[in-house]
Amino acid sequence: MHYLYLLYSSKNKEFYVGTTPDLKKRFYLHNQRQNIATKSGAPWTLVYYEAYPTKEDALKREQNLKYYGQGLRRLKERITLVDRT
Repeated sequence: MHYLYLLYSSKNKEFYVGTTPDLKKRFYLHNQRQNIATKSGAPWTLVYYEAYPTKEDALKREQNLKYYGQGLRRLKERITLVDRT
């Protein structure tokens, strides 16, 4: 199983989209500042994820969200966050 996930940083008010075969471990590494792209936003909150049977399916969905902004915009609209000021 592979996962597409969406993180939110209340520190810098940004979202991050990624994929991984081990969601729990990857989330932990983001919050331990082990990823250069997300280290400045820690601590992160996992706000959404989707499960896919193959890595290729998860990557295809990630590319769709990252490179075709309307998909990510719509996903963000569906997510209700307490600290979204």
